[in-house]
Amino acid sequence: MAEEGQLTAITAILGSVTPPGRLSTAVRDALARAATSGHGTTLLDLGQLSLGFADGRPLEQLTDDTPRLVQSVQAADAVLLATPIYRATLTGALKNALDLLPLEALRDTPVGIVSMGATLHHFLGAESHLRDILAWFGAITAPTAVYLSPADFVDGKLAGGAAAALDELIASLVRLTGLSGGGGLGPAPLAAGPPKG
Repeated sequence: MAEEGQLTAITAILGSVTPPGRLSTAVRDALARAATSGHGTTLLDLGQLSLGFADGRPLEQLTDDTPRLVQSVQAADAVLLATPIYRATLTGALKNALDLLPLEALRDTPVGIVSMGATLHHFLGAESHLRDILAWFGAITAPTAVYLSPADFVDGKLAGGAAAALDELIASLVRLTGLSGGGGLGPAPLAAGPPKG
């Protein structure tokens, strides 16, 4: 949750485990602009976290960075998921991180999707798969996502139009937090179990 004086607490998960590149720069710059507007921001770079495979063990038994991941996501008012396109979808590292999260970590939480590929041909690859995963959680997924390609960068920095799109996605997450504050939007996801009664 946002601390006093902050508008919205935003946690971004960068789903790449390679050395930081253009996607990392784009996400970090967008978070910096959000922080300038008064929002609290946290970046979870999966290339810098030690996460074991999701094996069903309770959180208190884990000695890696999984508790930090879970706590950061649960404390967020909104979440931004960023992934390069690997094999026409999200990275395995990001999928594993999502597998480590309990249902309540993203339930009724606004989530935005950012992906980046070498060409425009895979622009729906990660997005469609992430939307399926986020539906399992019962997250409030932003209606549109941001897809980046090398053409969106000039001298390693995100060009104006693409940067504006990323800022608009974050702004939409902030607006969606107003919907999530009053409880769920509709019935619980099936993953929460059958309805009682």
